[in-house]
This record gives sequence, structure tokens and C-alpha cells, in this order.
Amino acid sequence: MTYMAARFVVKESDRATLEDWVRARTISKELALRAQIILASAGGEGPRALARRLRVSPNTVCVWRGRYRHEGLAGLRSRPKPGRPQRISEAKERAIVTATLRPPKTTTHWSAARLAKAVQVSSASVHRIWQKHGLQPHRVETFKFSKDPEFDAKMADIVGLHLDPPERALVLSIDEKSQIQALNRTQPILPLRPGLPARMTHDYQRNGTTSLFAALDVASGKVHGRCYPHHTHEEFLAFLQSIAKRYPRREIHLICDNYGTHKHPKVKVWLAEHPRFQMHFTPTSASWLNLVERWFAIITSQAIRRGSFDTVRRLERAITKFVAEWNENAKPFRWTKSSREIRRKIRRVTDSWEMGH
Repeated sequence: MTYMAARFVVKESDRATLEDWVRARTISKELALRAQIILASAGGEGPRALARRLRVSPNTVCVWRGRYRHEGLAGLRSRPKPGRPQRISEAKERAIVTATLRPPKTTTHWSAARLAKAVQVSSASVHRIWQKHGLQPHRVETFKFSKDPEFDAKMADIVGLHLDPPERALVLSIDEKSQIQALNRTQPILPLRPGLPARMTHDYQRNGTTSLFAALDVASGKVHGRCYPHHTHEEFLAFLQSIAKRYPRREIHLICDNYGTHKHPKVKVWLAEHPRFQMHFTPTSASWLNLVERWFAIITSQAIRRGSFDTVRRLERAITKFVAEWNENAKPFRWTKSSREIRRKIRRVTDSWEMGH
């Protein structure tokens, strides 16, 4: 007789939370791993194959599968170690969580020591409760909701270019990183040593600025870049002309933001004269839809922020060198979310924000 293994099922109401745990940087690695195990199991991956892929024991996979089956999401959270006495009552724990969510009278957020003193428990107990409930008062993240009345249509248009680009067309994500400063440290940078990080002086000399115009090929990940001394519609036109020269006779879709230079009358005239170029504007306050912004963050952290440049020319050489090396090993950024999934997540965030107010 043949027995079929029971299918591992995840509640739809739990799936979004598990996916958030996998992506969140503020969640412990252990909890993110457990969420991976549950989601992969629901996708049909067997315990042994899953254990090999995640480099854990099959027993670990089985334990967390069992905990989720019997206790749901709560079963995935860490429990106190066996034998540890329960020093804080549930009522006291709830009071500590409630107090954490309310800022103190004279400061912007609690520290563990200040809250421990206020509620008369140890700092270690506060730390344990914060960890249990995913509370991190010292951290803050920024956000801004787009108020563009055409947000849904613009977002769907750009996401569609990422996920299903027009056949035989080129999709370029373009933008400008303006006023990049050529900063020269007042003393030589001390290099990395065992036990010591690289060190540099906090003060510097300003030696001028440059503006980097970049076009990221969404399909290949390669970047076409140009540096200009200014950041006006004239430089943008020159950059468009350089794109036209680099990619001749191809239909080109440009994803860009709503900066004024992109909509200048002279730019509109040029675009009308070059119908193979089509502009797609991101919604206002939604630069995260423009993939080149991610590339700007990379070049800033890897080639600019910790550099020391005594002239603008040296800064531009460093940028050009980075672009050339990037293109030798370029890989595309992979867009994974559909417009429907993005709208669903935005709705969850806005609903929780409205509930809090």
C-alpha cells in the first residue's frame, strides 16, 4: 500500500507576515530562517531537500514545521530556555510593551536602562521583552506616501516595463546624481589593519562638484554614464543625444522622475523629433520605482563616499573607472513584485498608520 504525505498548508492570513519576516532587516536571523522553512514547505519542498539547501539539519526543519502546525506564527518565536524561572508576569510584560510604545516625556524614545528604571525591572528583562515582541526603539525608518492622483496608472506602467518589457525595445532607467562633491581629506587616509578599521579625518576640503547622468539598461544591468559640470536641461539634452548615439535605431523607453529638466520645452521638442524615444514618469515621491536609484546608492558607497579627491577631474575619473568595471560584470536587478502586490502592501501600511492615528 502506498501512502501520500500530507500537504503542508500555510494560512493565507499568515503568508504576508512570513514573507515580511524573510525580507525584514530588523527581524532576527533565526526567525527569518524559520519563516523560510514554512514558506518553502508550503511550496512543496521536502524536509531533506530543504535542510540541504538551508544548511540545517532535517530535524530542525521538522521541529519548526511541527511548531507551526500546532501553534501557528506564535510557535515560530523563541521560547525561554528550559529551567529559567518566570520572573515577570504576563500583565507586567504587557505593561512594558505598552510603555515602550509611548515616548517618554522628555526624550524621543526609551533606552533599556531608562525604561527598566521606570517600570522597576532589570535592563536584561527589558531587552528580552523587546526581542520577543520585535521592538527596537533606537531604530527609525523614513517613508513618504505618494499623493500623485495617477499613482496606480504610473506604477503599473513602470512595473510592466520591468516585468514584461516591449519586444525588441530597450528599457533604460535614467536619472542624475547632481552636485557630487570632490572632497579631499586634510590628512592621508589610514588603511585597514587587523583589529582596526580604515580611518580618515572628519574634515575635508571642497574642490568643486560634478553631476553624474546615468542610464541603467534594465535587461542587462549595464550603465551608460556621463559627467557634466552643471545640471540643467541642456546637459539632459546632451545626455539624451549620447544615448541616441550609443543605441542607434532602437525603440527606447526611458523611466525617469518628474524633475523639471525632464519636461523642459526644449526637451519636449527633441523628443517629438525622435519618436523612437518614449518617456515614462514615476509617480511623485516614488523614486523607489526607478532602478537606477539603487545603482546610485552602490556607486556612492563603493566609489565616492570614502574617496578623497583633490580635483573634480580625479572624481570623474573614479566614476568613469567604476562604470567601466561595473559593465564588465554587469547583472540586472531583478524586479519581483507585481503592481497588485505593491498596492496590497501599501494598503497594509496605510491601514496600520491610520489605525495608529
